[in-house]
Amino acid sequence: MLQLREELKNNEYPGRGIVIGRSADGTKAVTAYFIMGRSSNSRNRVFVTEGEGIRTQAFDPSKLEDPSLIIYAPVRVLGNDTIVTNGDQTDTIYDGLAAGLTFEQSLRSREFEPDAPNYTPRISGVMHIENGAYDFAMSILKSNNGDPACCNRYTFTYDAPKAGEGRFIHTYMHDGNPLPSFAGEPKMVEIAGDIDSFTKEVWENLNSDNKVSLFVRFIDIATSEYETRIVNKNQ
Repeated sequence: MLQLREELKNNEYPGRGIVIGRSADGTKAVTAYFIMGRSSNSRNRVFVTEGEGIRTQAFDPSKLEDPSLIIYAPVRVLGNDTIVTNGDQTDTIYDGLAAGLTFEQSLRSREFEPDAPNYTPRISGVMHIENGAYDFAMSILKSNNGDPACCNRYTFTYDAPKAGEGRFIHTYMHDGNPLPSFAGEPKMVEIAGDIDSFTKEVWENLNSDNKVSLFVRFIDIATSEYETRIVNKNQ
């Protein structure tokens, strides 16, 4: 099991990342989503609450350039499902689940982002809590080793996740030009502490120059009540 703080501290630019798992005491479903940025447009953002989820918003609207890939709802809630993604595929998954499709089926209509030459992967997760049971799934849609002619689609599902254990997926392996897409299955990482200590662990170990915003949610598996933390570099 990897230490999340080390994975973050030793990677200058993982891009956007999703962690999903279970708290150390076994009672909470846990998720975190963070965004980073290298350009002024990407860095000019904050997370704001929208309904039971969140939305990205320009910190300084006068400096907003192209909003197409940076303004979206990363988190939405549909009944017993909490959806977390790095783009507007949140809405695609929400609509698909509402129409009776599975998580994987909902994403078949989508592919990686059209931001050549990076072709940023679309990473997504869904947490399902019902009658005291909890499971989750994660997905990555990526170009075929930088070739946009083919979209490679991977879905990973986790039944009855263990206490103190999570999975971590992010868009880029590390900084570069072009940025190399994440490879392999989501990393197994330790989830320790309560919501505040976990939020602190993630935020303080993201690269100080590139980090932009962080969302963390702990959901009580027995009651579905939740606590949320939002941290924005732009205040």
